[in-house]
Amino acid sequence: QVQLVESGGGLVQPGGSLRLSCAASGSIFSFYSTGWYRQAPGKQRELVATISNGGSRNYADSVKGRFTISRDNAKKSVYLQMNSLKPEDTAVYYCNLRGPSYYWGQGTQVTVSS
Repeated sequence: QVQLVESGGGLVQPGGSLRLSCAASGSIFSFYSTGWYRQAPGKQRELVATISNGGSRNYADSVKGRFTISRDNAKKSVYLQMNSLKPEDTAVYYCNLRGPSYYWGQGTQVTVSS
């Protein structure tokens, strides 16, 4: 079984930066793709970024050029560096592991406001 725990969310001003972390338990982390999703109030959950076990990255158009996803298989962790944050980035952010099924963390709140 897999457990994912996110951290690093908080309140930041527009133009600021945050770094989200997700730590995984279990032995299958290194074999599968991982990603970050987000969900704003009244909106559908949307894909933010993914990174494969080989390091290939994909980003939503809304965050490309501002966010960077990375992973450390030795630490069984995935990260999301968020720069030039906008109010539209306000959401609960979730990490996931695309294993035999999709595994999810509990989410961490990111609020971008002046």
